[in-house]
Formats: sequence, structure tokens, C-alpha cells
Amino acid sequence: MTYAHVCHVASPLSVFQTLTTSSIRNERLSYPPPMDSFHHTSITMAKRPCPCVSSSTTIATASAQNHMFPNLNPQTDHLLHAFLSLADSPSHSLDFCLDRLLDSATCDANQSVLIDRAHKLSSVLLDAANRAARKRASTHNSLTWPLPPDLTIKVFSMLDTQSLCFAAASCSMFNKCAMDPLCYANIDLTTVVPKVNNAVVSTMIQRAGRVLESLKLGIVPGPTSSPGSCQPLVYTIRNSVEVSKFSWTDKKPRHGKESSILTRSCLNSLSGDNSAAGTLLRRLHLYNIERMDSTSLSGALSACTSLLDLEIVGLHVELRQTLMSVSMFCPLIERLFFESSKTGRDDSLKSPTCVALVNNCPNLTSLALRGFKLHDFKVRILLKGFRKLKYVDFSMSYSISGMFLRNLGSSLGGHLLEVLILRDCMHLREVEVARLLTAILSGDFKFLRHLDISNREGLASEGDWYQRCYNSSLIPVRQVLQERPGMCLLAEFPSEGSFIDLDSDLNSEISLPSQLSSHTSDGSSFTSSSDSSYSSDRSSGNDENRDSGFVILEESSDEVDFLPG
Repeated sequence: MTYAHVCHVASPLSVFQTLTTSSIRNERLSYPPPMDSFHHTSITMAKRPCPCVSSSTTIATASAQNHMFPNLNPQTDHLLHAFLSLADSPSHSLDFCLDRLLDSATCDANQSVLIDRAHKLSSVLLDAANRAARKRASTHNSLTWPLPPDLTIKVFSMLDTQSLCFAAASCSMFNKCAMDPLCYANIDLTTVVPKVNNAVVSTMIQRAGRVLESLKLGIVPGPTSSPGSCQPLVYTIRNSVEVSKFSWTDKKPRHGKESSILTRSCLNSLSGDNSAAGTLLRRLHLYNIERMDSTSLSGALSACTSLLDLEIVGLHVELRQTLMSVSMFCPLIERLFFESSKTGRDDSLKSPTCVALVNNCPNLTSLALRGFKLHDFKVRILLKGFRKLKYVDFSMSYSISGMFLRNLGSSLGGHLLEVLILRDCMHLREVEVARLLTAILSGDFKFLRHLDISNREGLASEGDWYQRCYNSSLIPVRQVLQERPGMCLLAEFPSEGSFIDLDSDLNSEISLPSQLSSHTSDGSSFTSSSDSSYSSDRSSGNDENRDSGFVILEESSDEVDFLPG
């Protein structure tokens, strides 16, 4: 089998399983697999007849053993051979022999010595037999495995992290290949429930060293959402239906065993050894690590100067401080995905932070800030400043009214947009959405191919956002679909008013259910976190808490540009 067949005929995992099923003998390694946090599944390996070893190899082996153990008596070999032949004897005959030997002992102490020697001899023989079996299996595997070590390492580097750990535990030959740093260039330790601790992460990062390119950690409640979806990825294990078999005692450290939970120090290995591991890291995805804080995340980002893709979901970190760290340490970043752990509560973003991010990270093409309290003028700084921006997602954002969209599609910084997602932005106004679609009909946003303006509570009216619009004639959805047939336009609203007033419940969060769900007319449902504070303010939030020193002209098409020319 050639390398081309390995890479192109089937997936790396299927190739690995096919080759191992036909070639690899199970050595039953005595050591645990590199990542014992995962539950192993038994795999039956087909065994081939062991190839005969040449006489020259046998003589060389015997000579080496005689050199290592010069005091061994050759008669011991004959004695052991005769002793092993007793294995075919009936068990009761060996019992009688041992009993007679014990009866011949002169005292009780001598009998105890004989019994201890019998136990020791049986243990020594068992260990020696296991070592010999593993040695023969290793020889068999090295002779029958069709790939050389370099191609084996290449195949292993294409496996997912869990499959790599299974391979490393199967035989010593695979274990040696699996220790190569290239096998750990892309580490994915995401799980549905907590199974991975800091020690596992540190071990994997140290094995990768300077070749580490991608690192994914944390708890992911389900498959990654599609670009048009707004399903929250924020996850709290106590509210999850996936943890029926998970014991909360596993989160607590026990004697001799670390707890299966990631803490704020789980990324320390990235900045250790002069930041060797984080130097070439290109992708960092962190999901629902409850104990991670802003300081620890900033320290990890300081070591990742080559980062291109950063995804943060459900971490208790501040938006402003995180974006400042990105602008300071990650100038090459191209994709930034950040979903708040508390929808609508983080109002830390300031205009100078937006300006610094734009100036220091000019290569950004994809920006997602989901569930934060964002004001229109700050969002406009970001969209007009990033000249290469193609993907934007402000789903579940609080305070956005849509005024930032005015004249955006015909100017630099917004004309290249291909995907725009504004799903469930509770202050998004009907009139602003109508202006956006009218601009599309007039020829703006020429590259836009996906637009999502859906809202589980309907759009806000012009005067009072409590007045919701569910089926507006102002929004030319049908005309846009006819004019731009290639565009995916999602405008899903409830068939009738279903707005939920949470003002009274916000004062007592413990009375809220873990999730609130409302259904659209077509049966689809959208889910929001119980931490939502959408109804905690009667205004859109754009008329308060503005940064001093910045002139805001909301209604004028010639608004002040906050970015340097």
C-alpha cells in the first residue's frame, strides 16, 4: 500500500483501522493509554502467523544475553524447561508434590519460606512470560506493518486526538510513532461532559512543542452550528440533559487523582518554556471552561502571536479586556468568534478598544460577537474599519437598533460583506431592516449571499421597542428574493405576539427556568439563556453610556469617521 492510497482512498481513521485489523498484534501493554480520560472500546485484532526468526538472529540474541548476565548457569535453562513441561501435568499432582514438600519441612517457619518462594517464582515467571509475549508481538508488528515509520507518523497526524490515543495504547511500535510531535499538531480535547483535566492538556501540548497549530478545549453541547443558525453554544453542565451518567464527584479531586475539570491554568503550557508551544499556534477554540478568567486568557494570548482563528464560547471573561489582548498580541488574526456566557450583561466594550482592534488587526475577515450589549456607533466603528470583513454575526446582541447599517453597503468597510447575521437582536428596528433591504434592492451589498434578520419576538417598532412587529409590509422580503435569487434571506418571526416580559423575574433569577423557548409559525424554536436581560431596559441603549470625546450623528449619512485616515 502506497502513501497515495493512505491519503486519498479513504479517511485516515478507516485506513488505520483496516491496516491494524489485518496486521497488528495486540501486545496488551501494561501501561495506561496516554489519555485515560476517554472510555476505551475493545477492538478485535486479527493475528497473522509470526514469521520465523533466522538462526543468526537467535545466536546474536543469545550472545547478547550471555554478555548481560554472565553468572547464569546453562543448567538453569534445562531446569526451567523441565519445570515448564509440568504445565501439562494435572493440577492435583502439583498440589500433592507441594504438600509433600511442605510436610518434609522441619518447622512452620520453613513451610512459610517455601510458600513465599512459590508465590515469588510464579510472579516472576508470569512477568517474564508477559514480557516475552509483548516482545514477540512487537517483532511481529514491525515485520508485518506495511508502512515505514515516517508514513505511519503522517497517518497518525491525520487522526483525531482520541483515535491517536487508542493507537498509542495498542502496541509499543505504535506508541513510539505516536510520541512524535507531528501527531499532536492539531489537538482536539472537546467533550460533551467533563473528561479532560489540566494534566492531559499539558501533556498533549508538551508533546506537540513548537509544531502545535490547533488547540480545542472545553465542553461542546452539540455539533457546531451552521452559518445561518443562532443556536447558543453557551453551556452549563448542571442544566444539560447530556449528563445523566455523569457523577459530580468526578469534578472533585480525589487522593491520587486529579479532577476531570479544566481550570484557569489549563493554558499555562502555551506560555511555558519561553512560549515555545504557543509561538506557531494558528487556531485556539475554548468552550465553556467555567473557571477561566480574563487574566489567564490574556496570559495565554500573549504567547500566541501567530494566531489566526480564535473562538471563545461561554467563558467568564470580559469582552473589552479580551479584545484588548487580541489587538495587542494577535495582529495576524483573521477570524474572531466570541459568544458571551451571560447574554446582554457585558457592556464593557468601549470605542477606543474598537479603534485599537481595527488598527492592530487589519486582516480580520470574520467577526462574531454574540450575546453582548453593543451600541450601534461601536459596531459601525468595527464594520467600517475592517476593510476585508466578509462574515459578521451579532446574534442575541442587546441594544443594536440597526442604524449602523445605513450607507454601509456602498462604502469601504462593509461592501465586501457576504454573511450578515442579526438574529434575535431584541432592539433591531423594523424601519432599519426595511432600509437595509431597500439598499440591497438599489444595488448595495453586492456580495451579500446570506442575511438573517429573524427574531423570536418580532422586530421593534420605530417609537417603542416594546411594540413588536411580526408581519410588516415595510420589509420587501419578496422583492429582494426576486431581485437576488442566489441570496439566502432568513426572516422568521412568530405568527402572533408572544413577547415575554421578564422585568419582574429579573429581580429573582432563581425563579427563571434554565431556558426560555418560543416557537415560530413553522414549528422551529429558538433558545435563549436564562441570564438574558433583554427586558431590563425600556430603551435601546444607544442614547446612554456613550464614550465622551466621540461625536455621534446617528441620522446623518456623513457621520464622523472615528478611524484615522
